[in-house]
Amino acid sequence: MRARSVSYRGFHGNGDSGWQGSSGSLIPMVIEQTGRGERSYDIYSRLLRERVIMLYGPIRDADSASIVSQLLFLEAEEASKPIHLYINSPGGSVTAGLAIYDTMQYVNSPIHTYCVGQACSMGSLLLAAGEKGKRHCLPHASIMIHQPSGGASGQASDIAIHAKEILRIRRLLTEIYQKHCSKPGESREAEMALERDYFMTGTSNDALSFGIVDSILQKRP
Repeated sequence: MRARSVSYRGFHGNGDSGWQGSSGSLIPMVIEQTGRGERSYDIYSRLLRERVIMLYGPIRDADSASIVSQLLFLEAEEASKPIHLYINSPGGSVTAGLAIYDTMQYVNSPIHTYCVGQACSMGSLLLAAGEKGKRHCLPHASIMIHQPSGGASGQASDIAIHAKEILRIRRLLTEIYQKHCSKPGESREAEMALERDYFMTGTSNDALSFGIVDSILQKRP
């Protein structure tokens, strides 16, 4: 089957309603010619057929559930073929992000990651979690890592409990960055970078030297 055209018709099951994305923009439709006539897909469903997953915007529980479901579906379809995860995210919920991270490690399919726009906070952790040698960013993408933040109020004992949990999460995230980014003998680099907002870009090659990506893509390989 071959894509004939792309339209911006609203999609809501029957293709007649004005289904909108989270940004309020209409979702593009791809129309294909099949043996039974024309068939239309929203662009994200069509990309999923090519084993492409789009993670755009903040990482919340609903977004995490969608990404996890797509990962599991594509692994069930053909576990040996790579999955391509495109990331443009400012970050979000640690637990929602870790659900995606754990699933990326859980499935047997190799996962190639791509940073387009930005991969910050939990977005950068998911970028780093791709298969070694297959983690990419585009030239003008921004990557940022930092320590987790949170707040608590109430009794002193409750605040102490929450502070202890934030420190536990920080240690966990540090270990994950060290696992995926650090070179032999440089395990403290990730720990030091997490002290403050640490920005990296494709143009300066610091993302490469840090080890969070393996290549800067100018053109599709």
